[in-house]
Amino acid sequence: MQKNKAAFLFALLFAGCAAGPDYRPPAPSVPPEWSRLDEVGMSHAPGDLARWWASFGDPLLTALVTEAERAHPDLTLALAKLRQARAQRIVSGAAQWPELSAAASANRSDTSSQTGSGLVRKLYRAELDASWELDLFGAVRRSVEAAEAEVASAQANLAATRVSLAAETAAAYVDVRNFQNRLNIARDNLARQQDTLTLTEWRARAGLVSSQDVEQARANVEQTRAQIPVLEQNLAAAEDRLALLVAQPVAVLRARLQPVRPLPPLPEHLAVGIPADTLRQRPDVAAAERALAAATARVGVAEAARWPRLVLSGTLGVEAFGASALADPGSGFSTLLAQLTAPLFDAAKRRAQVEVQDALREQAEAQYRKTVLTALSEVEDALAAIAAARRREASLAVAAEAARNAALLARHRYQAGLIDFQSVLDTERSQLGVEDALATARADRLSSLIRLYKALGGGWNPSQQENTP
Repeated sequence: MQKNKAAFLFALLFAGCAAGPDYRPPAPSVPPEWSRLDEVGMSHAPGDLARWWASFGDPLLTALVTEAERAHPDLTLALAKLRQARAQRIVSGAAQWPELSAAASANRSDTSSQTGSGLVRKLYRAELDASWELDLFGAVRRSVEAAEAEVASAQANLAATRVSLAAETAAAYVDVRNFQNRLNIARDNLARQQDTLTLTEWRARAGLVSSQDVEQARANVEQTRAQIPVLEQNLAAAEDRLALLVAQPVAVLRARLQPVRPLPPLPEHLAVGIPADTLRQRPDVAAAERALAAATARVGVAEAARWPRLVLSGTLGVEAFGASALADPGSGFSTLLAQLTAPLFDAAKRRAQVEVQDALREQAEAQYRKTVLTALSEVEDALAAIAAARRREASLAVAAEAARNAALLARHRYQAGLIDFQSVLDTERSQLGVEDALATARADRLSSLIRLYKALGGGWNPSQQENTP
């Protein structure tokens, strides 16, 4: 029995293992390569995605992304959460060390001459207190592990916020340019249709056509004119969204967006790497993995709370009836206390707290696996969207050229009296529809490329720590 007691005490004093499970990073299953790279003309070579928005060669876009990263409230929120996590790491680490405090007091008491000595007594006291809880079962070590993981998770979440802001700003900028270009297309077509209306009115006055042709031409003009307010409204909404992202008044931003420019050109080549590269480059995946590590360490903290605690405390001080006597060697005093406490009955509360933390760990693991699947799916979806938009844009470019030629020929032939007016209307409507669809397809392809940049991690470098400004 004595031997068992000695072994138990030895284990208490020199325990080197922390309670709870040791964390092991999960190994998610990832495919060896992306399935649609050949369709979009991209390679598996690792790509440099740092400041990807600069590859579009648009100085205004680059400036707007930089402004969004400095001014958006989401970034301020992420920075505050990182500061909180760093402060909590200090709090957790402080429990590894003894806690010291100092106190001094002076007490004066007058006693009654009727019931006591009638003397005035003064008592001076100064002391230094120390306490230290030995981390027998690793509660503090696990708490520090959790705090370190939470700092890394907050850093990754800050990077994820930057990635999202860059992508959202670029996408809003593309929307603005797209609606500006579509407005120009509608206005150009309106001008041509008004020329056709003028021609038709002239031919009607000459008795060459009936008033029906004039009314049909007028209806065509007004239908096109009616599309312009819708496009203007969509443009205003896109400008408002972009102004919110860069934290600027929309009137100031609208002035910067003039004159109207075409959409930025697409880069010639893009290397996207392999799926495993993407998981290393995605800050949201890194944040989810670090959150899982923190949740695993919290299980150990809860488990350690079920076992005994050993606290050492002591006091060293001086005490005397006169201030000058405090320096006397006989005025010193000291105390030393070792306190061992162990839970005996808590109605299974501590066991349930372990279950709570283990359930949170399981949730964090499920969230991590979901984040991984989402990351892989977003890249594949963006590649599919780029491939589809590329094919659609190529076909619409041919169709738009043919529609412009057809509309020009139809007007000339109508002016020569070789065809009826319905053919002119059909070709003009077709030209407007195809040119508008082509502009939309080009914007969709660029937006899909922005989605791909974001899905690939947006240029975040996991070797660089995110810091507060």
